[in-house]
Amino acid sequence: TVRHIDNPDRIIFDLDPGEGVPWSHVQEGAQLMRALLSELGLQSWLKTSGGKGLHVVVPIAPRLDYETVKDFSQAAVQHMARTIPQRFVSKSGSTNRVGRIFIDYLRNGHAQTTAAAFSARARPGIGVSMPIAWEALTRIKSGSHWTVATAREYLSFQASDPWGDYWKARQSIARARKVLGG
Repeated sequence: TVRHIDNPDRIIFDLDPGEGVPWSHVQEGAQLMRALLSELGLQSWLKTSGGKGLHVVVPIAPRLDYETVKDFSQAAVQHMARTIPQRFVSKSGSTNRVGRIFIDYLRNGHAQTTAAAFSARARPGIGVSMPIAWEALTRIKSGSHWTVATAREYLSFQASDPWGDYWKARQSIARARKVLGG
């Protein structure tokens, strides 16, 4: 936020599937990322990217600088890649991720961007990045499940905000950093 411009208030783990990764592996990858974060004492929220993947988002108190937050996110991604190397990679590059998911932590650096919730992507099909409840993950078919043609209708039938509690959560990553050695 403008008030804390030098202190990020969220961490984003962008699950970006490589060539040949089935959607079920992306869904499972998001659940595994959520499980790791939960074990570290952190709540996370989910949204589609509007493209090929999913974003797992962790709200944090805006107390740390970008480099510290990025270092933590990198440590979490490297842990996932070491623990389940047949599914995840921590290095970008299309050749690194063939058949695997790159969990992009680089979005957590200063001045880096990511698709905002409800934003349309400039890609074929014009997918929309959509916040969803974890329980809805099994019902969606891709990271671009909703498009500019279908997002409004979907939203008009939602009875509650799947991210309602997100706006109240401001977590510390101090314990999680110690556990991961960051």
